[in-house]
Amino acid sequence: MPAIIPDVSPLLLAMDLTGIFIFGLTGGTLAVRHRLDIFGVMVLALVTALAGGVLRDLLIGAIPPATMQDERYLITALASGLFAFFFHPFINRLVKPVMVLDAAGLGIFAVAGCGKALAYGLGPLPAVLLGVLTACGGGLVRDVLVAEVPRVLREEIYAVAALLGAAIVIAGAMLDLPKAPVAIAGAAAAFLLRVVSVLRGWSAPRAPGS
Repeated sequence: MPAIIPDVSPLLLAMDLTGIFIFGLTGGTLAVRHRLDIFGVMVLALVTALAGGVLRDLLIGAIPPATMQDERYLITALASGLFAFFFHPFINRLVKPVMVLDAAGLGIFAVAGCGKALAYGLGPLPAVLLGVLTACGGGLVRDVLVAEVPRVLREEIYAVAALLGAAIVIAGAMLDLPKAPVAIAGAAAAFLLRVVSVLRGWSAPRAPGS
């Protein structure tokens, strides 16, 4: 696999910020649905948008985390919370808005998390695991805070979709393919698998007899 210097490329930064805004919308929208006040909406948006990335950065040694180094991360997360607070009626007109937004954020964060792990010199398997952690971490905290069973633990395919997106990034790096098309393909594949699995009722395998 080609060596990559530990630097955040413009592509990774753009994907991080896009994922933060989308995941922040899911947290804020869910908070509004649970009738939380503006403080609750902002808290849920922030933890949903930032928790996975912060944990990823701590594990790869990117300290302090990007969220604490670059104000754009916090500004983007706060903006997503405010957008959800004031424009939730518009967001709710979408079909299954939280699920669709969550699927989009899942794909973007899986790709960005895996890409950043590779940039910091991790091997393929740890990079995939960190991509999944980045994608699922914020959503897990969000669901716990509103007393819902986290989506990553439900029957619907969730972590598997993130795993697919991260695996495509690994394959692209091994084949030395252009990063931007690979990132788009990985995010799109994770998004499509997540959405199709919900619409068709697909689920991950369960233990025999369970």
